[in-house]
Amino acid sequence: MTEAAPTPLRGAAKAERDLRLDFFRGLSLFFIFIDHVPGNLLAYATFHGLAFFDAAEVFIFISGFTAALVYGRSLMRNGALLATAQIYRRVWQLYVAHIFLFMLFVAEVSYSVLVVHNAMYVEEMRVANFLQTPHLAVIRALLLNFQPAFLDILPLYIVLLAGFPLVLLGLRVHRLLPFAVSGTLYGAILFWGWTPHTYPAGAPWYFNPLAWQFLFVTGATAGYSRVTGFWPFPSRPWFRVLAVGIAGFCAVVSLDWTIHWLYDPFPVFLAKQLWTHTLDKTNLAPLRLVDFLAVAATAMIFVKSNNRFLSMKWARPLIVCGQHSLHVFCLGIVLAVLGHFILSEFYDGVIMQAVVNLVGFAMMIGLAYLLEWYKVAVRQASGPRAATGASA
Repeated sequence: MTEAAPTPLRGAAKAERDLRLDFFRGLSLFFIFIDHVPGNLLAYATFHGLAFFDAAEVFIFISGFTAALVYGRSLMRNGALLATAQIYRRVWQLYVAHIFLFMLFVAEVSYSVLVVHNAMYVEEMRVANFLQTPHLAVIRALLLNFQPAFLDILPLYIVLLAGFPLVLLGLRVHRLLPFAVSGTLYGAILFWGWTPHTYPAGAPWYFNPLAWQFLFVTGATAGYSRVTGFWPFPSRPWFRVLAVGIAGFCAVVSLDWTIHWLYDPFPVFLAKQLWTHTLDKTNLAPLRLVDFLAVAATAMIFVKSNNRFLSMKWARPLIVCGQHSLHVFCLGIVLAVLGHFILSEFYDGVIMQAVVNLVGFAMMIGLAYLLEWYKVAVRQASGPRAATGASA
């Protein structure tokens, strides 16, 4: 979401950092990579294979949570003006990253088409209009409404974060004011179907920001509670039982669909066709939202901030990736497109899929550790100089 989402507790003591946010953000980055490789069998082990939602919900919720955590503390310490300036500095970083990724994506697709002589990829990746009329498409790309395949979640996050100063000020007025306003807008979107449209087809944004803002604001409301010390949502035993029950029911239904796909004789207890219209991703269908919030609440119940597994070696790569999520996300998109071309043009068997996945994971982890090494090295190098300067 550093990152495709702000790093939580930036500048705070290391002990205050909630590694759960980094862990689940890193996990969602791996799942996004897996899901973006068409035909990837490993996708049936990601969120959308086990629930009614996918990694996008995790990404946006944690983005809202950490935004409120970081910029809420800045608001308390430095005032609204500086907090807003920090938010828009982050928006600019995300915007630059998106435009760079856009150009790299178009170049990757174009080069692949030239090498394999398969023009199908131009249409599949939705870059045909850019290649036909680049002078118009580049303007639309700069306005964020020309969105090739895989390049739709960063524009959503940019728009949501650009409006976040209003959310932050609303949180200071009353902890639940943005949540109430956001929920009302979400309901209006579901009823009237308002949505921005993309170029050139005029189709709705794949992620309608007017709908997805509700999940972002819900995360921000929860994150702001870490600043104020007041938890705004129900936490009684009945609510926990309800959350676990909803999450469990949705998991059983989704797993039933997945097993049936892998093994056709396995009976489908609840036909997927009956649910398809209720799982609309563009407008964040209520069933997706409810299932995600139930899973998030369940995770908070069973995964505490001091949970032992967060300090285990196997969890460390995910945490480091989550702490450098913007760079890892961009690399993951590039690798997913490359993996798609390799599987489509050469061999898409299980062994090749495993190779594509493992190489992708290794490169994403390698980049994250490289960035972490650089951050630590710069910090250590600046220490002696700072001390010397202070002495002088």
